[in-house]
Amino acid sequence: MTPDLLEQGARRAEAHALKTVHGHTESGGRDAGFSRIATPGEVDVTHGRILYLEDVSVSFDGFKAINKLSLDIAPGELRCVIGPNGAGKTTMMDIITGKTKPDEGRVFFGSTIDLLRYTEPEIAQLGIGRKFQKPTVFEHLSVFENLELALKTNKAVTRSVFFKLDSAQSDRLAEVLHTIHLTESVLRQAGNLSHGQKQWLEIGMLLMQDPKLLLLDEPVAGMTDEETERTAELFLTLKGKHSLMVVEHDMSFINTISDIVTVLCDGSVLAQGTLAQVQADERVIEVYLGR
Repeated sequence: MTPDLLEQGARRAEAHALKTVHGHTESGGRDAGFSRIATPGEVDVTHGRILYLEDVSVSFDGFKAINKLSLDIAPGELRCVIGPNGAGKTTMMDIITGKTKPDEGRVFFGSTIDLLRYTEPEIAQLGIGRKFQKPTVFEHLSVFENLELALKTNKAVTRSVFFKLDSAQSDRLAEVLHTIHLTESVLRQAGNLSHGQKQWLEIGMLLMQDPKLLLLDEPVAGMTDEETERTAELFLTLKGKHSLMVVEHDMSFINTISDIVTVLCDGSVLAQGTLAQVQADERVIEVYLGR
């Protein structure tokens, strides 16, 4: 094996050992967890909903972070979620992705997959991708290598060392590069990207998994105006192909991308409708928007 191949293999092995938020692996050997479930080919959305929460509640040390929360999202929908700090937005995402188990309620992915039965990495395998506010990429690797690592493949170390893209995977990677506006930066080290580009790269890493549902937490925080505009274009491109739940505070950005806006307060849905409708709601003005 050449020194270059050995170096690439070592880097892949190092990446394998790190815990990621993309559902590939966790330090401590959670790979076995993926073999215990069969990844569904298609989520059953015959009832017109890809995500369904009913009467979900969870308390932390007596504080009710989520209180009888009911919410549903249609296939291909781009749903924006807003609300004051402490409204339960992050906790709701934690519950959907298996990071937090609720005290009561039901959470279904499609009509048949009870998410409360699965662990966090298993839920990622089922087709739910999550992006946190701070971008999490392998900064010492190139854009190409980050996307390559995100592919749905066997992540065993020996397989990673000798892994080679096939034509379909190469085409998919090129498609994602174009979608996230990073084709010209494919060989750049991720650590040298701008904040906005790192955000796009992490979204690209999620897209390499071909998720059915994307949960995106404050994706344009810290972006320039130009980056925010391009992110809006990106999300509108993804809409329809994927279902998206976007938690954000930037009202101009929400106005550009949203069809339906859900307002959370005290762990429950306070209001829902178009952005214009919720902005005119006296309760929303009182607790969140101000006058």
